[in-house]
Amino acid sequence: MKNEHSHEGHSHAGHNHSHGDSTKNLGIAFFLNLGFAVIEIIGGVWTNSVAIISDAVHDFGDAFSIGVSFFLERYSKKRRTRTFTYGYKRFSTLGALINSIVLLVGSVFVFMETIPRLFHPAEVNYSGMMWLAIAGLAVNGFAALRLMKGNSISQRAVMLHLLEDVLGWLAVLVGSLVIRYTGWYFIDPLLSVCIGIFILTNVCRNLYAIFRILLQATPERIPEDKVKPVLEGVSGVKEVHDLHVWTLDGEKNIASAHLIVPDVASREDVIKVKHEAVDKLKEMGIDHLTVEIEYESEGCYSCPDE
Repeated sequence: MKNEHSHEGHSHAGHNHSHGDSTKNLGIAFFLNLGFAVIEIIGGVWTNSVAIISDAVHDFGDAFSIGVSFFLERYSKKRRTRTFTYGYKRFSTLGALINSIVLLVGSVFVFMETIPRLFHPAEVNYSGMMWLAIAGLAVNGFAALRLMKGNSISQRAVMLHLLEDVLGWLAVLVGSLVIRYTGWYFIDPLLSVCIGIFILTNVCRNLYAIFRILLQATPERIPEDKVKPVLEGVSGVKEVHDLHVWTLDGEKNIASAHLIVPDVASREDVIKVKHEAVDKLKEMGIDHLTVEIEYESEGCYSCPDE
């Protein structure tokens, strides 16, 4: 039996530049959210708007989550150790999980505070709501644009928060104009409920993606039934067994497989099979492939997959 393992080398210059930009953008988003959350609390009390107060609590949660994401995103770039042999990639996913849980709790708070106001609407300062909404659109829109090109699941989670805030403030702006011209004060708590439902829906989607990573599910865009035919198509490969595909953090995808070759295959043939398999899977988005080459006569290939 011959074991051939591939450990793909990569140039880190571009990655380091991207990493520096992403952590810088997370830092900017943190200070913008924290500062504006304070303004929202003051503005929400001033306008008597439960929608704005609810969003302020949401923004405080966002600021905390972004701070955690900022720390864990940097930590996730540490090199492998004897304890964490795959490195610290999943610390970024941990940040996304904390982020999502904070949003989940915030959504529940929004519902608890808002639903009673649907039945007993209170008068609000629609003019103040309008100006706060314009400021919110500007601040959150700028922060979301800074994170738009982020690749990690943690950065995407943070950007999702900010995009939700942009949509929320757009709704508050429209709502303030409706209240101004109609006097329908129930619009304010109704907007708050709608924002909460929208946030909750997206949090559930993000949690689904996070748990797929933590439970080592096959990446949705690289299913096993697409990977196996590619390996079977490698010249010199007779069968493929013990194929496993998973992802560390939603970005770095990993696979391992047993490739069966004819008994007459030479060492050069085996090396060629390994390199071709690595190249083909790399084209599919799999960054790291561990290949075990087995000769047909060894018989282990017929054992059931584990």
